[in-house]
Amino acid sequence: MHMKKGNGQQKSDVRSKGTSLYLSDNEKRDIVKFLEAGKPLPEKYRFLLFKDEREVELVWNGKTNEVTNVVLPFQVIEQIDEPREGKEFGDGGTLFDTSGKQIAGWANKLIWGDNKLILSSLKNGPMRKEIEAQGGLKLIYIDPPFDVGADFSMDIEIGEGDDTESFTKRPSVIEEIAYRDTWGKGADSFIAMIYERLKLMHELLAEDGSIYVHCDWRLSAHMRLILDEIFGKNNFKNEIIWKYSGGASSNRFFARKHDTVFFYSKSDKYNFNQQFEDFAEATVSRFNKIDEDGRRYKENRMADGRVYNTYMNEEGKPATDVFDFNIVVSSHDEAVKYPTQKPEAFLERIIKASSNEDDLVADFFVGSGTTIAVAEKLNRKWIGTDLGKFGIHTSRKRMIRIQRELKKAGKDFRAFEILNVGKYERESFLNTNDDLRAEEKAKQAERKEKDFIKLILSAYKAEPVESFTHIVGKKRDRLVAIGPINLPVSSRFIREIVDECKDKNLSKIDVLGFDYEMGMNFGEYADEGIDVTFKIIPREVFDKRAVERGQVNFYDVAYIDIKPIISGRGNIKELSIELTDFSVFYNQDNDSVDEELKAGRSKIVIENGQVLKVTKDKDTELVSREVLTRKWSDWIDYWAVDYNFADRKEIIKVIEDGEEKDIWTGDYIFDNEWQSFRTKKNRNLEFKSAPKELPKGNYKVAVKVVDIFGNDTTKVIDVSV
Repeated sequence: MHMKKGNGQQKSDVRSKGTSLYLSDNEKRDIVKFLEAGKPLPEKYRFLLFKDEREVELVWNGKTNEVTNVVLPFQVIEQIDEPREGKEFGDGGTLFDTSGKQIAGWANKLIWGDNKLILSSLKNGPMRKEIEAQGGLKLIYIDPPFDVGADFSMDIEIGEGDDTESFTKRPSVIEEIAYRDTWGKGADSFIAMIYERLKLMHELLAEDGSIYVHCDWRLSAHMRLILDEIFGKNNFKNEIIWKYSGGASSNRFFARKHDTVFFYSKSDKYNFNQQFEDFAEATVSRFNKIDEDGRRYKENRMADGRVYNTYMNEEGKPATDVFDFNIVVSSHDEAVKYPTQKPEAFLERIIKASSNEDDLVADFFVGSGTTIAVAEKLNRKWIGTDLGKFGIHTSRKRMIRIQRELKKAGKDFRAFEILNVGKYERESFLNTNDDLRAEEKAKQAERKEKDFIKLILSAYKAEPVESFTHIVGKKRDRLVAIGPINLPVSSRFIREIVDECKDKNLSKIDVLGFDYEMGMNFGEYADEGIDVTFKIIPREVFDKRAVERGQVNFYDVAYIDIKPIISGRGNIKELSIELTDFSVFYNQDNDSVDEELKAGRSKIVIENGQVLKVTKDKDTELVSREVLTRKWSDWIDYWAVDYNFADRKEIIKVIEDGEEKDIWTGDYIFDNEWQSFRTKKNRNLEFKSAPKELPKGNYKVAVKVVDIFGNDTTKVIDVSV
């Protein structure tokens, strides 16, 4: 099978084994002619020129066996040790409290960032030792975004009670670039993306480990060939069919009612625990007798009159490679309103089959967190990663709820950490053509970076400046620095900007970025005499007309206002934190909505930090706007308090000159001591934290607020108790 692009470049195909390395004189002359003319060689020459023992191989444009070996440090942004809730602080139990306790040792990992960088850093960096100390990574389940044309928007709820409304959240610029520009340009780009990541997963997986890869009809044939190549066709175990009901039907083809999950082991020494499922009612009814031990059986009468009993297997019937689980709908108890959410029973079967209690499992496209939620309930250790902040935040809330459930049920639980891949390499932010030589790629990247900076400065109405390392523009009396296009602005990048300003006696600078690292403290640089303003670059910068008309509005990062409340007497006092204000300045879907909206219809838009319901009257076609964010708290999905922020330094492990070293970054880890957040069932928030007893002294108190888009803002204040 061969599929070719119109320009003669080879696209995805299946390659057969070559038969000869001998070239005739005529064939040699033909090859020279094709090369001199700059034309691609006919297909047969690949098999004549290059010896390859593989019988079948998936080949695509730009295929390479090279994988990244970058090692970036993992920065712990937040640690959640204790699932606090309610107005009481602590267990609230007795001296003989039997509720669940935190298990010491390994802390589970929820990591935000590009999973290629995460996988490379896990495989090659210091955390590999931690993983090996836990017995190695025993199981990987992934559900990558195989629908290359998919819309990665999702529904978000706003408000409380009967006033709750929902609107569609578009992916961030960083997510959109990754999903569409890197992975979403047809089968070639998806295969190239998943191939490198699967090679990294293979190297990270324990020798007795297994991997399950979820896909559907679009790319299942390609995925099987990729997995055969990386894991070896002898390690193929199952093509699991996930059968489900619901969804769309068609009068042009049979309705698609299943997905595929490929199950591979890394070697022949893999773990597998047989799973069972319930017998059908008809089967149970045939075992209509019960013995004195309560076991069901049926009588069998032979031709000669003898009778013998057959007992029903109490565990159930052995599970097959057809999984019959319905998809998660919005009314389901498990539902977290995430578009690709999988049922917990589906993951439970996989995790039970291919891991044991206390084993380490991972999901590198964690989404809504189903894999890690089930792993936690089944007493497995886990690592979950995702590119989207919203996915990380959804998973964070889900895991806190499970911690609370386990604690309440008297079962033990583990702490978990939220991490960034720190020290982002800024020069890697622009995509270049991998077919180019290194020198040409560097020139292309430099050219693209200059064009990008020129575009942003034009939209910001700033003029370019030179002779600086990080400062690229000037707007009136303020200088301008711009973060990368498809990576978050890192704290390290900000530190370099501030140091440059101090070195050159500059005091005012605007930092523009599409996104910022999780947990960044935006107020910490004020103490250094530098007036730093952080602004979000809107997606409209890519709309040429909006830039030319000066209609692009850059907005400040969110603003938090809090009030400490101190009570009690003597040396021990109580500290509570009240959240008193929060504001954002988002815009989404408000361009031309008045003209595009059909009569009798309404649409939810975001305009200058307000969520509006725009309605066009059916008869008069007059457009009305109703503000849905009636109060500032409608923007808040979650908030948490660390009462003593400076008591836990952020230490990262780095390898220098072949030696592993612990280095303090100068920052602190947010110790999540109390939190309140909205759930599908409970939309209410508390705005005053539980009081915590503290000795007299001076404290740095940190408050983290996560908005309904999953973006977080941290504020640190000094409190004297």
